[in-house]
Amino acid sequence: MSEHATRHGTDRGSIFFDATLQPNRSLSRAGFRILMLIAGTSVLVIGVLFVVAGAWPVFGFSGVELLLLYFAFRLNYRSGRAYERVRLTERQLEVMRVSPRGVVGRWEFEPTWLQISMDDPPRHDSQLRLSSHGRSLVIGAFLTPAERAEVAEALRKAVAEWRNRWSRAFAR
Repeated sequence: MSEHATRHGTDRGSIFFDATLQPNRSLSRAGFRILMLIAGTSVLVIGVLFVVAGAWPVFGFSGVELLLLYFAFRLNYRSGRAYERVRLTERQLEVMRVSPRGVVGRWEFEPTWLQISMDDPPRHDSQLRLSSHGRSLVIGAFLTPAERAEVAEALRKAVAEWRNRWSRAFAR
């Protein structure tokens, strides 16, 4: 799986699938600091040139633009704190969604009747949907279409393994 859909070790007998889904952030914290340093230096140099030329209000507006850039990135990084944890155990499929503010939502599905659906081929607006007993939940909305397809396939395989294990147990 990709680095934004990490599959945890499933060597424990009771866990068939365990993955944490996280949004992609292409700019690291260090990269953000470098970007802000370059932007701040540019604003300072250009602002001083405008002040020398007599257009001093430009310096203030440039500073406002720099602050807006900073807060836009901070807001983006805050949304990157969200994640989803999907676990298939011997008893159920558990989904835990943590919002950027730390609010936790939990859903549980019976794996026997679980349906995993997604468009094939995946498109940008494709949804990875888990459905069972009239309830459904979209997961991985922040992943790329290819990552959602990868998670869907891995989850389908894990559910099939779960069903095979239980059907063999009942056949004995």
